[in-house]
Amino acid sequence: MAEVQLANLVKMESPQAVWAEASYILDRFFGQIDPSGIRSAFGETVSLYCGKWCEMRACSTDYHDLKHVTDCFLAMIRLLHGATETGIGFSPRQVYQGLIAALLHDTGYLQSREDREGSGAKYTACHVKRSMDFIRRHRTVFGLQAGEVEACTAMVRCTDITCDPDSLTFADKNTEWIAKMLATADIMAQMADRTYLEKLLFLFHELDEARIHLFDGEVELLVQSRDFYARMADRFENQLSSVNRFMIHHFKTRWEIDADLYQKAMDNQQAYLADILKRAEDDPRKWLRRQRIVERVRSKYD
Repeated sequence: MAEVQLANLVKMESPQAVWAEASYILDRFFGQIDPSGIRSAFGETVSLYCGKWCEMRACSTDYHDLKHVTDCFLAMIRLLHGATETGIGFSPRQVYQGLIAALLHDTGYLQSREDREGSGAKYTACHVKRSMDFIRRHRTVFGLQAGEVEACTAMVRCTDITCDPDSLTFADKNTEWIAKMLATADIMAQMADRTYLEKLLFLFHELDEARIHLFDGEVELLVQSRDFYARMADRFENQLSSVNRFMIHHFKTRWEIDADLYQKAMDNQQAYLADILKRAEDDPRKWLRRQRIVERVRSKYD
């Protein structure tokens, strides 16, 4: 039997398929939660990113896009479920806050209708703060009570990879757990995406527009992403309390798979990257062939 891969469980390119899986998890494992509020918030998020809000432009970033948001949302609900399987008890409202934070954690990249200069990538350095501000402005649209905004924004604050969660104040231990899960889900969703390596080329151009000049070019970003993987593994363990360990419990219960498929996907991506970088005579980008993303990058930026 062929090995089960993360990308084969749910059609991640489809927000409808992602919601169907999330709804199943809510219904089967969080039966005390009314899913209608989360369903509404999910639909509002899709509309927002597709440009259907009168005051906001459609998402203009190719790396931090709607698919990343729905990837993160599903990773988050899977972590929350896995944590409950270990005996951690979250209230229905705490689960709700965590899922809303996942949906809105990158809204800081979005542009207003009047903002016609460049793309939302220019907000990279301040996107976390902008996301927190977005939540404060639009909390009622997403069903957040006034007293929940601080917890939700603290969760989003944790997604800043320069943020040490120990420097933050949380209302309670569960909120801290959920904040660390969101920070973990954000990274796992990116690095386990089957097109992660291809989309790193888009990330280079987002950073370039933001005038964050960490890399001389797309290939150097690919090379340096190996160090980023190691840094994130260290962050998971030493700053985020190893909450990624909850993921395997989700797959055991939901799919009867005794493995963390996110970790497997990330490891496979890194192994492939190491292999193509060994071919010194070749441009590694010629080996990135999924969904014609390299061609899209060339068309847009060359």
